[in-house]
Amino acid sequence: MDKRHEPGRRMVLGAAALGAGAAVLTGAGQANAAAGQANAADAGPADRDRAARSTPAGRPAKLPVPFVIGHRGASGYRPEHTFGSYQLALDMGADVIEAGDLVPTKDGHLVCRHEPDISATTDIAEHHEFAGRKTTKTVDGKKITGWFTEDFTLAELKTLRAKERIPDVRQHNTMYNGYWEVPTFEEVLQWAEREGRRRGRPIWIYPETKHPTYFRKLGLGIEEPLAKLLRRYGRHTAHAPNLLQSFEPSSLQRLSELGVKCPKTVLLDEPSVRPADFVESGDPRTTADLLKPEGLKWIAGFAQGIGPWLPQIIAQDDKGKLGEPTTLVRDAHAAGLFLTPYTVRNENSFLPLDFRVGKNPGDYGNSLAYFKALFATGIDGLFSDDPDTALLAAEEFRRH
Repeated sequence: MDKRHEPGRRMVLGAAALGAGAAVLTGAGQANAAAGQANAADAGPADRDRAARSTPAGRPAKLPVPFVIGHRGASGYRPEHTFGSYQLALDMGADVIEAGDLVPTKDGHLVCRHEPDISATTDIAEHHEFAGRKTTKTVDGKKITGWFTEDFTLAELKTLRAKERIPDVRQHNTMYNGYWEVPTFEEVLQWAEREGRRRGRPIWIYPETKHPTYFRKLGLGIEEPLAKLLRRYGRHTAHAPNLLQSFEPSSLQRLSELGVKCPKTVLLDEPSVRPADFVESGDPRTTADLLKPEGLKWIAGFAQGIGPWLPQIIAQDDKGKLGEPTTLVRDAHAAGLFLTPYTVRNENSFLPLDFRVGKNPGDYGNSLAYFKALFATGIDGLFSDDPDTALLAAEEFRRH
């Protein structure tokens, strides 16, 4: 999951896909939107009670509402998908850690990387012994040149070290370049067990199957080794402290067939996008179709939640300013689904235009107000690179 909030046509589409309930504002409407943001952030107990009464059956009862998910750990402060990032998110108080965008190695191990291409997240370019493995591949219709996890054994990947993926925005994170290695998902499960014993409570995690159709065609299916690991560590049951997510619905359906019963979340891309497994199977539906009540009802037949893109919760106008909430929270809750939208970050470059402060894209904007506006819609949880900021906003809504 990685969508920057840049003004442009796709902001309008994020609203238009949801129909009448999504307002795209211009002119005087922008003033009303600004007032709506203030009202959302200052919503009273009655407003929050109304949101709380709309409780989807599949939402994990042992998590607070709203719950905060450390996106790839606390990746606003440490390089993503490292134990430094995971540990910091946990220490900050994140309710759930997104410990694992799961991709396989050549010898079938699951490792935690944002994408199979590890050019931007590791120091592999400095390893001259691997120079000959740089290649160009097509992943879900996109040509990518780099180094890919499926071309390396786990032992080879363990010789690499992680680095900051977006150093232009997060220069302070680059001081940790080279400090942590690439974690395996089994190491994540072992870490969660250790931390759980130390803290006297379960540690919730939220792994994602990345490009499962692509890997299945390579003979490196993700679901089978994932199900095996979850069973080995007792995390495959309906009440286990983890959620599972994927942009490809069939991946979640396959996990259910393998006996994995924990809650599952369908991630939703931009409205015009067809999930990769839909493209493979010839299913003509797009994300826009899945956002409709009939699409949400279909999702509820095998999953318990959805992970929408932020503009699908609160629309933005063609300049990138925040508009009014769409009907998606209401529609998803009516279908019995919880919502965990992605991803709020503190930096200006990731915020709607009217929440930015100053001109520097790497400076912090008014993300606290944006968190509050999102929580006021009644969402159940939220992904953030900055879980401490998200928790500060969430506390206001948990009190009522």
